[in-house]
Amino acid sequence: MRDKSPVMVFKKFSVRHDRVAMKVGTDGVLLGAWTYVEQVRTILDIGTGSGLIALMMAQRTPQSVMVDAVEAADDAAQAKENFEASPWKHRLRIFHTSLQRFEPTATYDLMVTNPPYFIDSLKPPEEKRKLARHTVTLNYGDILEATDRMLHPAGRLNLILPPAESIEFGSNAEKHGLYCIRQCAFRSRPNKMPMRYLLEFSHHYSPLSKSEIFLYGMDGKPSAEYRSLTREFYLSF
Repeated sequence: MRDKSPVMVFKKFSVRHDRVAMKVGTDGVLLGAWTYVEQVRTILDIGTGSGLIALMMAQRTPQSVMVDAVEAADDAAQAKENFEASPWKHRLRIFHTSLQRFEPTATYDLMVTNPPYFIDSLKPPEEKRKLARHTVTLNYGDILEATDRMLHPAGRLNLILPPAESIEFGSNAEKHGLYCIRQCAFRSRPNKMPMRYLLEFSHHYSPLSKSEIFLYGMDGKPSAEYRSLTREFYLSF
């Protein structure tokens, strides 16, 4: 789900997204709230768009944690504006460049991304939306190669994908020595098939921890689990 208003207001920050290809939506909020941030010192948000996930990372971490964001599209300008308007502008940095050309000075403890997907599906007509939503300018190989270069050996990669794409990404990740150690199935309702999978990868193997969360309960109201996960952000919770 995407918000159609020009500004999405959260409890501690606002995100203007009227000039970016992909609007603030449930996927990004889920990923930003679900990702473990304990004991991290440096974070990279890949393909930040409006800057939503980077802002959520800043809210959830101590003042000493630096949050970088990389964005190849002109969306970077709006992300920068959102960073500057936030309480954490001193530790949020935007890099207007492609992931492939991005060369940080050090590795990251955490890399997070709401990546393009629908590789083989029919593409929507809008070019900007196509570039943001499909693996045209940023494919899974690019993300994994960047992980090889930029992720600290003890670091973690977190992302959100639809079911079929999560299987493909996981298979490719294994070739890069990455193991899926945490997985959360996201369903619209308890009786529905998963819409998305939240995934955490590490270079260090551990048994896969599985969980699930529902957007709505059978009564049609936001589930207790979803409310608990996102209550630090949504005004209505």
